[in-house]
Amino acid sequence: MAEHAGADALGVVVCSDSPRNVSLERAEEIFREVGPFITKVCVSHTESPDEFRSILEIHPSAVQVSYPHPVPEGRGRHMLRVIGPGAPLPDDCSAVVIDASRGSGRPYDPVFARAAVLRSPVPVILAGGLNPGNVGAAVENIRPYAVDAASGLEKSPGIKDPGLVRQFIRNARGNGNARS
Repeated sequence: MAEHAGADALGVVVCSDSPRNVSLERAEEIFREVGPFITKVCVSHTESPDEFRSILEIHPSAVQVSYPHPVPEGRGRHMLRVIGPGAPLPDDCSAVVIDASRGSGRPYDPVFARAAVLRSPVPVILAGGLNPGNVGAAVENIRPYAVDAASGLEKSPGIKDPGLVRQFIRNARGNGNARS
């Protein structure tokens, strides 16, 4: 559904206590179903080295983590590091995800987010409290490389609303250079 709505990337939550969590096997099935031009992202807050290795074994395009796991080796593997206000900007990753909410819908800190976009040595992805109603202004004001949403696109915990997904992508693309 997200791919057909025009998303550039698809994030699947794994190894987590989130209501969005799916098994690694299910994540692999989902990734097999999407086309070759969509970025397949495993999203996890796991601190377990074993779980992190298991995530890498399903060969996502990128892994989004908040724990400082080592950057995976191998062509086509990207590390997205999640940070919140006050955290230093990492440079050992492909992109930084500004998101202190961890899928809870808590809004991002606009001052921190804008400063991160201006200072980061790598692209900045904005997340945290984004929804179809506020993503356009966020893109216009913060100017992130991309935007990411979870709870702001749900009809119930863990279940996306196709209409909200389509509107989010339209609003994100209609107001700047962000990818969704």
